[in-house]
Amino acid sequence: MLTFLRRRALTSLVPLLAVVLGVFVLARLTGNPASLYLPENATAEAREQFSAANGFDKPIWSQLLDYLAGVTRLDFGTSLRTGEDAATMALRAFPATLQLAVVTMILACAVAVGVGCWAALKPNGLGDRISGMLSMTAASVPDFWLAILGIWVFAIMLGVLPTSGVDAGGASWVLPIAVLMVRPAGVLTQVVRGAMISALGSPYVKVARAKGAGEGRVVARHALKNAAPPALTVAGDLAVGLINGAVVVETIFGWPGIGKLMIDAILQRDFAVLQAAVALTAISIFVLNIAIDIGYALLDARVRNKSGATA
Repeated sequence: MLTFLRRRALTSLVPLLAVVLGVFVLARLTGNPASLYLPENATAEAREQFSAANGFDKPIWSQLLDYLAGVTRLDFGTSLRTGEDAATMALRAFPATLQLAVVTMILACAVAVGVGCWAALKPNGLGDRISGMLSMTAASVPDFWLAILGIWVFAIMLGVLPTSGVDAGGASWVLPIAVLMVRPAGVLTQVVRGAMISALGSPYVKVARAKGAGEGRVVARHALKNAAPPALTVAGDLAVGLINGAVVVETIFGWPGIGKLMIDAILQRDFAVLQAAVALTAISIFVLNIAIDIGYALLDARVRNKSGATA
């Protein structure tokens, strides 16, 4: 297992390095920050002083070397907007995104397991067809459209939920979580349903039924356990998507997470904050992928045996 984890860690270094280099290059393509942070009538001398103070007067390769040296020390520089340490700002915003993603995935998995198992008990029945139609619709609806619709209905028309922010306590969580969980719940429901139909038709389930095991016991202790690995893989991919793709939803709802921080940094050409936020997101996705691999190995003995055989 340790050899397996070391191999996965080494293979993830290349994508991490590509992300670190890519965000540096793409950030510079947004333009010169001096045009945002200095008055329009600023003199050429003032612009040169601003560039020199922030290292933008150096050749691009020199800026890249300084950036990479800072990354090795987890030093991404300071924010042009606030003067605060960029890594500190990213670390402060990340828990809000993580909390949103965790709660969303827990609720999405609970809905998917319940509906998927129920639909698999009677394949092609009325309930299966209704759940299939709803899950496919949920998996296809864009998050931003649901977010705008939710604000219009529940915040503007009915006035029962806040439009954005976190000042309303628990009510502030309702719309962001509801919007973010629709697609994962729809996708996972289809995966759980397919895996459960396959598991319920397997020989070991037939033997359990022949021995007099109740339907609830058959589903919970036999079928669901063997249907878990493919669902876990898809759930992991969806969780990565939530961390990486909550940018739009966080921006719409004013959620103070890492996604909104990235958008603000892009609009303000705050290179250091953008680089810190992207690097932290990439590292969290890397850690999550490792955790998914461990969970898959624990659920599937074939993966454990394979990793042990290649050690």
